[in-house]
Amino acid sequence: MKKTYCMRYISIALICMCLAGCATTPKGFLKPSEESLENRQLQMRKYDTTDQEKIITSVAGVLQDLGFTLDASETELGLVSASKNADATDAGQITLAVAADVLCALAGTYSNSVAACDKEQKVKASVITKPSLDGSGTIVRVTFQRIVWNMQNQISKIETISELEIYEKFFSDLSKSIFLEGQKI
Repeated sequence: MKKTYCMRYISIALICMCLAGCATTPKGFLKPSEESLENRQLQMRKYDTTDQEKIITSVAGVLQDLGFTLDASETELGLVSASKNADATDAGQITLAVAADVLCALAGTYSNSVAACDKEQKVKASVITKPSLDGSGTIVRVTFQRIVWNMQNQISKIETISELEIYEKFFSDLSKSIFLEGQKI
């Protein structure tokens, strides 16, 4: 009896594995989306220097000027990571939450919408540099992410920041810094 019972489970497991092996990947599975290509263009710039140390020094300086604290820097790998804490409160979000709480109280129900409002955030910057394919310069890619905590100190959002102004400011400051570093100013 035990042997038959065990053989059934083995047979079912084998059938399931065979059926899973017949599954195909969807068409275009590995094709990047239009959004990812736009993000890559937003996050990358090419600079006409191959001096990795000058680029990393400039990146570190720009991030510090923007209020970030350096978490890690590895010149040989072309990596810099930094972070900063910032306030995440939004007056509009709090006003809506208070209004929702008042309406719920008038209806005779309990709601604590204010507790779900954003309180603080940690913004992280990651910069990777690598030689360009033709060897004539260096590619710099930066990404900014944020982790947001609500009033109950629970994580409410983890997201990549994709605001054009932030990336333009970073690359503008980096271009100036690389120029000044090259001039030894």
